Amino acid sequence: MATINVYEQYFGASACFYGVERRGVRVALIAESGGGEIRYVLAISFFPHRTDDDFAIAYDAYFEKTLYQAKGRRSKKREAAFLEQLRSEADILAAEQSASIDWMLPLIEPRYG
Repeated sequence: MATINVYEQYFGASACFYGVERRGVRVALIAESGGGEIRYVLAISFFPHRTDDDFAIAYDAYFEKTLYQAKGRRSKKREAAFLEQLRSEADILAAEQSASIDWMLPLIEPRYG
């Protein structure tokens, strides 16, 4: 199975998991393909971000949502549609965990795969 980060960016955040304050979040759109199937996943992972250069991802605060799964392959048109709705979907996923993403505070530039 091939896994590609279609989009990835880090933002400021507000959350607390397992007694640890999380001030950063990694937001990613991931494409997984294999066996003639494609799956797109929105993934968010909250991390402490105690200093400006602290990007150590803590996988104990990782959440994901499958946006699409079907027979087929990657589609630039489909990916563009997912990127348009990414923030609203990520906000919903974060809110389900009593967390929030500060979209106005990007910690790194976006990366596209």
